[in-house]
Amino acid sequence: MFIYLKKRKGQTTLEYAILIGVIVAGLIAMQIYVKRGYMGKMRESADDMGKQFAPGASTYTYTHSSHSHTNETVEDGKTTTKILTSISNKTGSEQVQDQESDWSPWDEEKKAE
Repeated sequence: MFIYLKKRKGQTTLEYAILIGVIVAGLIAMQIYVKRGYMGKMRESADDMGKQFAPGASTYTYTHSSHSHTNETVEDGKTTTKILTSISNKTGSEQVQDQESDWSPWDEEKKAE
C-alpha cells in the first residue's frame, strides 16, 4: 500500500510541473502580442494629442508689456526702492502647422515598409 502512495505522489508532482510549464510557455508566446498591443495603445494616445509644435513650421507673435510705479528714496547714501504697483501683460497668437504636413522620421520609416 505504501508503494502505491509513493507512486501517486510522484505522479501528482509531475502533473503540477507539466501544468506550470504549459502556463509559462503560453505566457512567453503571448509576450509579443502584449507588447504590440501596448505599443499600439501608446501610438493611438500620441495621435490623439493633435497638433504638435514644429519649430521650423510654426509661427508665433507675442507682445509683452509691463508697467510699474515705484518710489525711490535716498538716505545716508542708501537707496530704498518701493514698488507701489506692477502690471504685466502678454498678448499674442500662435499658428501650429498641421501634423499631416509636418515631416518626421516616423513617416520615412512607414514609407520604407
